[in-house]
Amino acid sequence: METTTLEIDQGLLLRIAGRDEAALAEFYDRHSQLVYSLVMRILRSPSDAEEALLETFERVWSRSDTYQAVLGSPTAWLVRIARNHAIDRLRARRAQANVAVDPADAAGAVRVHLTEHVTRDTPETVLENKTTAGAVRTALASLPPAQRELIEAAFFEGYTHTELATRFGVPLGTVKTRIRTGMSALRNRLVQEVI
Repeated sequence: METTTLEIDQGLLLRIAGRDEAALAEFYDRHSQLVYSLVMRILRSPSDAEEALLETFERVWSRSDTYQAVLGSPTAWLVRIARNHAIDRLRARRAQANVAVDPADAAGAVRVHLTEHVTRDTPETVLENKTTAGAVRTALASLPPAQRELIEAAFFEGYTHTELATRFGVPLGTVKTRIRTGMSALRNRLVQEVI
């Protein structure tokens, strides 16, 4: 009998809860691209996304014993952790950039100075990332809705193929075919844009 993705991930989380570092490494290898894509979409900064990716898997290490199968798949649990962490990070970044009080103001009035968020991204990398993101959005928009919806739910929301089949009311084989066909079309379109 073939072991399903769900069973593999659940087994890895059990091993991670038992402090098995190899299981964490395998779980990371299986899901790091999904997590990076998600946090990059929220944070829009490669350096912030890389830090959020690592911090997400640190949380998986420290909180693996809180996973409950009845609440969803390990992938959905991981996506919730990553999404919440990225949003918290975004809020902290915005709060940090918001206000600083000048205590040297003798009149007693409070002066507010906006502080600029400092990033390691250069203008070139920011432009490159925006260009890449734009190309991906354009390529996604060119897909038929049935393919686009499945790809977005799988890659940005963390649904497994089985969960997608249930959610969209289509056979599992149809889900796999639509995602595979859509990804192939995306790849071809993006290769044409690069050339």
